[in-house]
Amino acid sequence: MNAALPSLAFAGIGLMGLPMCRRLLAAGFALTVWNRNPDKCAPLVAAGARQVAAPAQLCEHADVVMLCLADTAVVQEVVFGLEGVAVGAKTGQLLVDFSSLEPTATREMAARLEAETGMAWLDAPVSGGTAGAEAGTLAIMAGGEAADLARVRPILLHLGQRITHMGAVGAGQVTKACNQMIVACNALVIAEVVALAERSGVDASLLAEALAGGFADSRPLQVLAPQMAESRFEPVKWHVRTLLKDLDGAVKFSREQGSATPLSGLAAQLMRLHSGQGFREQDPSTLVHLYRAPRSAG
Repeated sequence: MNAALPSLAFAGIGLMGLPMCRRLLAAGFALTVWNRNPDKCAPLVAAGARQVAAPAQLCEHADVVMLCLADTAVVQEVVFGLEGVAVGAKTGQLLVDFSSLEPTATREMAARLEAETGMAWLDAPVSGGTAGAEAGTLAIMAGGEAADLARVRPILLHLGQRITHMGAVGAGQVTKACNQMIVACNALVIAEVVALAERSGVDASLLAEALAGGFADSRPLQVLAPQMAESRFEPVKWHVRTLLKDLDGAVKFSREQGSATPLSGLAAQLMRLHSGQGFREQDPSTLVHLYRAPRSAG
């Protein structure tokens, strides 16, 4: 490890966290890791990471503590729980949260952490999926002090190619909510058109190629349409539950702001219906089942 580089800690070794940590280790950073299921840290420990037993211990070995966790409640527990990050936090340390959370809760937690410990908060949710995490091509939308973002930008450049400062704490989460609204509505209409093509006797596997470069083209179309047409739902690259959680958070936040989001509200209900039919832990490409003949997950 390069002693001249800042030392890092990372909580949340999941579909996104694992490849992100691998990139940080490959870049020469000293890395301390924690995960609720400790076994998931094994490949990182084998690659040179230090593993700790509680989130509070992450602060003992790191200048910057990073989180990539499931939802607002989990971040609340990991940061402010009995053995949470706040227990070990010190003035001058920085928390960088890659999770997708509720903006209002993010602002409240950031204010509390700084008031109680002096540790600053940068919300930096990401977009690009596991492929982007593996390739270091994530889009990172950041909220917080410009100086804090400047401090970690060299680190973040190992994870993403586009890093945009959106404003004060919470602005990154607002931007991620907008991202997920677009992604979810896109995924649902792609499922509709794949099913329509199939019912009409058109080869749905050609849709992405046929529409490439036109106004209907998008990255979700190029990724999801072939998967849906081929019923290629493995490996799971992200989860229906994650998209539903983000949609619910976006609709809740829009209500708090007095902003109308009728399409995203409908998308949330369709996603909830799909989740309840046994697809909660499966890939969103399975949304095509909403419009095909009924079948069970599996």
